[in-house]
Amino acid sequence: MMVGIDVLRVSGCDSPNDERFQQATALALRLTGRSSTRQTEISFRVIDEEEMRDLNGRFRGKDSPTNVLAFPAELTVETDLGVELLGDIAICAPIVRREAMQQGKSVESHWDHLVIHGVLHLAGFDHDEEESATKMEALETIAMRELGWPDPYDPASWDSSHAAAKPGAVA
Repeated sequence: MMVGIDVLRVSGCDSPNDERFQQATALALRLTGRSSTRQTEISFRVIDEEEMRDLNGRFRGKDSPTNVLAFPAELTVETDLGVELLGDIAICAPIVRREAMQQGKSVESHWDHLVIHGVLHLAGFDHDEEESATKMEALETIAMRELGWPDPYDPASWDSSHAAAKPGAVA
């Protein structure tokens, strides 16, 4: 599967480089079993808390920022060039950093986790019910381990050996 990404960074928010986004995105899509030979496109928007609060309010009715929101394409859209537009993902950089620090994770691992989480949402996974949450979390854990990170849902697996930045990441 060929995966194209577009990363728009606003408000001077720090985020990983495009290669990190690409790697986590391609891995998440591969784990979903998608085997399309078509080019798949996903857009990312790295934003601040003000913009995330606005998006979360407009689309989820919640007057607070959150870490990640995924907006699947309303229809499976394929352009004339054979490119499938999967959707858009908004990630709030200040929340990523704050959550990582509060949870004792590296900022880089938390970025990878939230990219994977958002991509899985675009691929149709959800965590509204226990069974679907278990499936989604299992895929996230597999993806994180393939990237060299510990289980994002098991605090006992987080240790100082994962606190350092991985190559290609920006804190």
